[in-house]
Amino acid sequence: MLVMDKYIVGTFLASLFGSFLLYILLFKTTISHKRKDQEEEREMSRGGYQIRSDTTVGERRNDEGSDLDVIIVGAGVAGAALAYTLGKDGRRVHVIERDLSEPHRIVGELLQPGGYLKLIELGLEDCVENIDAQRVVGYALSKDGKNTKLSYPLEKFHSDVAGRSFHNGRFIQMMRGKAATLLNVKLEQGTVTSLLEENGTIKGVQYKTKAGLELKAYAPLTIVCDGCFSNLRRSLCSSTVDIPSCFVGLVLENCQLPFPNHGHVILADPSPILFYPISSTEIRCLVDVPGRKLPSLADGEMANYLKTVVAPQVPTQLHEAFISAIDKGNIRTMPNRSMPAASHPTPGALLMGDAFNMRHPLTGGGMTVALSDIVVLRNLLKPLCNLKDADSLCKYLESFYTLRKPVASTINTLAGALHKVFCASSDQARMEMRQACFDYLSLGGVCSRGPVALLSGLNPRPLSLVFHFFAVAIYGVGRLLIPFPSPKRLWIGARLISGASAIIFPIIKAEGVRQMFFPASVPSYYRAPPLK
Repeated sequence: MLVMDKYIVGTFLASLFGSFLLYILLFKTTISHKRKDQEEEREMSRGGYQIRSDTTVGERRNDEGSDLDVIIVGAGVAGAALAYTLGKDGRRVHVIERDLSEPHRIVGELLQPGGYLKLIELGLEDCVENIDAQRVVGYALSKDGKNTKLSYPLEKFHSDVAGRSFHNGRFIQMMRGKAATLLNVKLEQGTVTSLLEENGTIKGVQYKTKAGLELKAYAPLTIVCDGCFSNLRRSLCSSTVDIPSCFVGLVLENCQLPFPNHGHVILADPSPILFYPISSTEIRCLVDVPGRKLPSLADGEMANYLKTVVAPQVPTQLHEAFISAIDKGNIRTMPNRSMPAASHPTPGALLMGDAFNMRHPLTGGGMTVALSDIVVLRNLLKPLCNLKDADSLCKYLESFYTLRKPVASTINTLAGALHKVFCASSDQARMEMRQACFDYLSLGGVCSRGPVALLSGLNPRPLSLVFHFFAVAIYGVGRLLIPFPSPKRLWIGARLISGASAIIFPIIKAEGVRQMFFPASVPSYYRAPPLK
C-alpha cells in the first residue's frame, strides 16, 4: 500500500513538474523559420564534390531517364520499401544500389510492433516470412541479478502483430525481391557519385555502373536513402553526426534466452548489453562500449575485455555460449550514430532513412521511423499526377518534415535519453536515476505499459514520453526522501532532477519543440497539393 501511495504521489508531482518545465522550455524557445540562412548554407554547401553541374559532358547519358518519376539512391530498408511502395502506386522508379548482394549488419535486426504495423500498411508484411524471423513480445530488463519482464501492450491488435527479429540482410533481400517484381521498378547495381543540379534544382544523379560505365539518370524527384555513411547528405541537410558509443556484436548459438521471445537489456557496467534472437538457433549479442575508442581486435584486447569485464555480467544461461562466441573470433564492431533531422528543403530532392535521421540503436527504433516516414511520404505523393514542377513540389513536401515528427521525435528522444540513463556513472545522482528507472518499470501497470508503448512505437506521443521520463525522476526523488529526508539526500534529489532535465531537454531542442509538440501550429502542416 505504501508503494502504491508513493507511486500515486510521485505520478501527480511528475505531471505538475513536467508540465512546468515544459512550459519554461517553450516560453524560452523562440521559434523562427531561418529559411534565408538555410538557403545560404545550402548554396555554400554545393561547392563540394557531391553535387555537379548538369553541363558536364563526356559521359554516357541514361536514355531511360526522361521516362522516370523517381530515382532512389540506396536499397536498404528505407530504399527497398520505398521503391515497392511508390512502384505499387504506379510511379516509374529507378533504384541505384552500391551492392545488391545480401548485406551483413549487426543492427537493423529488431523490428518493433509499431514498425510491423507500418509494414502491414505498406503491404510488405510477407517480407518477414520464410527468413526464420522470430516473434518478439516484449523486453526483459536486468540489473544486479534482478529481472523484470515488460510485455508489449498488444491486446487491441490482431494476434499476428508483435515485434520481429531476424537477419537484417535476409529481410532486405526479401524487400528488394518484392520491389523487383514490379515492372515499373528497376533495380540496378551502381555507385552514385554526385547529384546533378541545374539552377538550384536537383535533376538526377551521376553514377558508375558495376561494369564501370559513367551514366546519368534524370527524374523529377531524387530520394537519397543511402544510409548512415551517405556522401550525398551534406548538400541536403545539416549533417551533425554524434557518436556516443560503439556496438560490439557477437552471435550466440544453440542457447536459450532467460525469457523466450523477449529482447533482453542488461544494465551492466559501464553500459548496457543487449540480447535478442535473430533465428531459431542464433541470438544476437550487442555490447555497448562508451566513446569512440574500442579495445583492439588484432592484439586480443577486445577478447580480453569481453571475457573479463562483460562476461561476468552476462546471464548464467548465456555465459557458456558467450565465451564460445568470443573464442570463435567472429567479433564485429560498429559506431552508434545519432543525427537529428535537420533538412535543407531542396527542389528535386529528398532525404530519407539513416541518411536523414539517426538515433542510438539501443531501442531498435530505426526501422520503425523509416517505415513510418515512407507511409507519410506515400500519402503526400498519392494525389499528385506528376512531379515535374520542382519548386511547387518542394514547397508542398515541406509538410513531410512536420507530419513525420510525432513518431520520429518520440522514438529519437527515447533512444537518446534511455542510453544516457542506462549507462553506469560515478555520479550518485545519475546512479539513482538509473535505479529509479529500473524500479519504476518494475512497478507494472501504467508505469511499465506506458514506457513500453512508447518504445514499441505503438504510442508515439511526445507528451507521454516527457510525462513518464519525469515520473521516473520524481519517483527517484521520492525513494531518496522516504522515510526521512536529509540535507544530503535533498541535494542528491535536486541534482537528479537537474540531471534528468539536462538529458532530455537538449534532445527535445534538437528535434524541434514546435514540430514535436505542436505540429498543427506549423503552417506547412496544412499545405495542400499543387493544383497541377
